[in-house]
Amino acid sequence: MTRKIRLGAFLPGSGQHIAAWRHPDQPADGATSLAFHADLAREAERGLFDAYFLADGLAVAFGGGTEGGNAKVAGFEPVTLFSALAPLTSNIGFIATASTTYEEPYNTARKFASLDLISGGRAGWNVVTTATEAAAQNFNLDRQLPNADRYKRAVEHVEVVKKLWDSFEDDVFIRDKETGVFYDTSRVHHTDHAGEHFKVRGPLNVSRSPQGHPVIVQAGQSEDGRGLAAATAEVIFTAHQRLDTAQEFYRDIKARARGLGRDPGHILIMPGVSPFVGRTEAEAQKKYDRLTSLILEEDGIALIRGLTGGSLDLTGHDLDGPLPELEPTEGNQSRQALIRQIADENGFTIRQLYQWVASARGHFTVVGTPVQIAYTLQEWFENEGADGFNILPPWLPTGLTDFVDLVIPELQRRGLFRTEYEGRTLRENLGLPYPINRHAAARAAVQAAE
Repeated sequence: MTRKIRLGAFLPGSGQHIAAWRHPDQPADGATSLAFHADLAREAERGLFDAYFLADGLAVAFGGGTEGGNAKVAGFEPVTLFSALAPLTSNIGFIATASTTYEEPYNTARKFASLDLISGGRAGWNVVTTATEAAAQNFNLDRQLPNADRYKRAVEHVEVVKKLWDSFEDDVFIRDKETGVFYDTSRVHHTDHAGEHFKVRGPLNVSRSPQGHPVIVQAGQSEDGRGLAAATAEVIFTAHQRLDTAQEFYRDIKARARGLGRDPGHILIMPGVSPFVGRTEAEAQKKYDRLTSLILEEDGIALIRGLTGGSLDLTGHDLDGPLPELEPTEGNQSRQALIRQIADENGFTIRQLYQWVASARGHFTVVGTPVQIAYTLQEWFENEGADGFNILPPWLPTGLTDFVDLVIPELQRRGLFRTEYEGRTLRENLGLPYPINRHAAARAAVQAAE
């Protein structure tokens, strides 16, 4: 199959931009409207997107736009939401976020295996370690675990979940009403995991789906995050402002994967892109300026505080002056470094910085015509910067519809994007291999050696 751009749609009902909910086109109650999320899922599927992606937080962000403005103060748990949306769609995948720090592997494995069955093999798990003090305080802790400890736990957590997903072999169910044999007990396996963080006997009480098991997605880009991604991820969401840094990340991950015995082609790297699309440059810029004008100062300040680790106090600082020095954080270290980089490289004041990251939070913002945006995506795709992109429409539904109606046809005209879905499962559409059950593979190896 000719290599094509893969596209995820990052569609929080409240919109991406911290002021999105104030836009006349954006439903103010979108974050908690099932009907609105259903419309978004169908629109993304009309655009032939590979997957609907949702991040998730485990605490209320008080005090403004720490992670997206006041409109994100409450919303749906992603797996629950996607279980409701799956029957309303046919091809689009659903990638939900779940935390390795605050969930047990059995619960994670069970709910994603269930979503995978409900959707007919269209589920993906976005693996996160959850980096906020507020989340820690909701889970019996006073402070969050150190960054390195969270990643050690994450490595083992993913290992256990994958073992649990292999509890049932593909051909386990006989369901013979005449004989009364429902399943082949020899093809159901205990997990029997005992490690530093988890002890899990298994087996999982949910069977495999048409795609074997959910696609594993990861979004870290720190040193620990890169190691976890190279070892476990099949799709990697990442944030870059320039092609050269995207190329460094792309080449590094592929090399690490190859060194671990993995096929680099089975890891898709998808940087985030927030597009403001206009039929002319002036129209695109007008859309950007309009949303920017809706940002409240307190939301912008809170956003910068959240993205830099949660401890930056900008009280008394001139918003039209430079960003002060940042303290080390146990939070999202790679994002803190990226925000510092954006401020320094562009010479941004605090105000200019929060205006620039208000839509994409460190991901790449592009303002232009369909031809200009398609050219940028093509340049990254063809020069080892990306295998695809996670599209972050600034406000909804208009930002998504603009991309579907204007940019998708231009990508198709260039032969870079599908004109119909290749398959029914998320793996088939992403071009990822079916995961062979480890127990079936071990038995086959023994038989071959005999």
